[in-house]
Amino acid sequence: MTSVPNPPGGNVAERLSRTAGLFPDQLALIVCDQHGHSTTQHTFRELDELVDRLAAGLIQQGVSPGDRLVLMVRPGTEFLALTFAMFRAGAVVVLIDPGMGLRRVVTCLEQARPDGFVAISRVQWARFLYRRRFPGARLNVRVGGWAPASCSYRQLANTQLTGFQPPDILSQDPAAIIFTSGSTGPAKGVEYEHGMFCAQADLLQTHFGIAAGERDLPGFPLFALFNVVMGVTSVFPDIDPTRPADVDPRHIVAPIMEQQVTQAFGSPALWERVGQHCREHQLTLPSLSRVLSAGAPVPPHVVESMRDALTASGADIHTPYGATEALPVAVISGRNIVSSTASRSAAGAGTCVGTLFPEIEVRIARIDDEPVKSFSDLQLLPLGDIGEIIVRGPSVTKRYFQRSQATALAKVTDGDTTWHRMGDVGYLDAEGRLWFCGRKAHRVETDSGTLFSVPCEAIFNQHSAVRRSALVGIGERPHQRPAIVVECHDPRGPSESLAKELHTLAANHSLTESIESVLFHPSFPVDIRHNVKINREQLATWAASQPASLQHHR
Repeated sequence: MTSVPNPPGGNVAERLSRTAGLFPDQLALIVCDQHGHSTTQHTFRELDELVDRLAAGLIQQGVSPGDRLVLMVRPGTEFLALTFAMFRAGAVVVLIDPGMGLRRVVTCLEQARPDGFVAISRVQWARFLYRRRFPGARLNVRVGGWAPASCSYRQLANTQLTGFQPPDILSQDPAAIIFTSGSTGPAKGVEYEHGMFCAQADLLQTHFGIAAGERDLPGFPLFALFNVVMGVTSVFPDIDPTRPADVDPRHIVAPIMEQQVTQAFGSPALWERVGQHCREHQLTLPSLSRVLSAGAPVPPHVVESMRDALTASGADIHTPYGATEALPVAVISGRNIVSSTASRSAAGAGTCVGTLFPEIEVRIARIDDEPVKSFSDLQLLPLGDIGEIIVRGPSVTKRYFQRSQATALAKVTDGDTTWHRMGDVGYLDAEGRLWFCGRKAHRVETDSGTLFSVPCEAIFNQHSAVRRSALVGIGERPHQRPAIVVECHDPRGPSESLAKELHTLAANHSLTESIESVLFHPSFPVDIRHNVKINREQLATWAASQPASLQHHR
């Protein structure tokens, strides 16, 4: 296996053509049934030719460089082929998680002001129903079934290539608008340039030593785009990627085994189910060399269960840290978590997200909720001090689409480069490792100081009865009253003595000694995309509404 030589610059779709030229007969994608058997497969040459026909068809339909096209199709052949066809035609691909729910999806897509929809028939019917909200959507392609549209996927796929010449696209030209999950505020469209996609793939490939010819199972379909660039085969499982916490683990394990997958990406919720399934059935995954998990901190028990299932030499689980606006930033291996950082995290040091990727720079700045125009206006903090994490590098995005206020809050200019304010708090240690201490919005400011969610929650999570906990602030900053909300492992709820035991835990640690209120919640609200991020804003509102009789005070 070898790496694909990928010089920077130009249309990201050129990377597919380069891969097809080097490895024409290698499989680009395999679509599996629930048993892991292949139902559809295409080589890189076949995928590249299909992308050419689709791009030519889009251009014949009137698509011009810069046109924004919403893509909403199921993971598999159509997803990969249409994405790269839009790149090749110079269109801007608008991607959004349909798991957000219809109302939020429609609101986000209205903000994107699309020139058209390339989508399954159900989405096309929804677009037709809400057509007054999308007055510019004139270029509509239905994928499967029938719905009101300009043409069908099948028609585009049969386009003749005589005289086809794709437009010239530069690395700084817009490639996509990808919406954030909206787990800590309104979902925003992040503007991606072609060069940013290329940089992301190059950073991942270089750090992990990913070789052309490997096979990857993308539990989050968007990561299949990197596979195409790297010459890696994408193995699509038969799952609903919008609901990772509800995935049948057998539908992940089967394709990994059947298709000899070497790498897999998924959220912590997905790997929790897979790791538990492998432990219960004494299964191992000998072909897997690399498991990647992102979207939220990975609990130590998930790291341990997945490491137990990995038997290949040097195999491990890795947790890249980043965000839709800046990915990847840092990474840590399961081996390092278990041997070096897990005990410190349990004692309240935060979650170590590891060392930085090459070409990525991180600084820690004094926490500020207001816009910062210039990097010189930031007050940078020394090693070990908790502050706001800011990042710059070739994969860091520059702005949100049509959201100037959000851009002003999140971006800081520094000459001709841009720093992104992650919205997270943390610190750098003396070894150059980055530690995550929670979201900036989730800090609790009290009369006696500021509390951060991840370090404080770790103290309570040590108790065997606690499944997870959430620090919330009741009242307004900077005079909030801190409270801890607890979800128990036992669905029957807490025992009478548990609140006292948690109060004792809190009182014995300097980080949590000021927390005097403990509340119990039956099931935490979590984010839609990864099913892991706790909605602390919702819990804070709930906690404030609880009668005094249900609040356990020290």
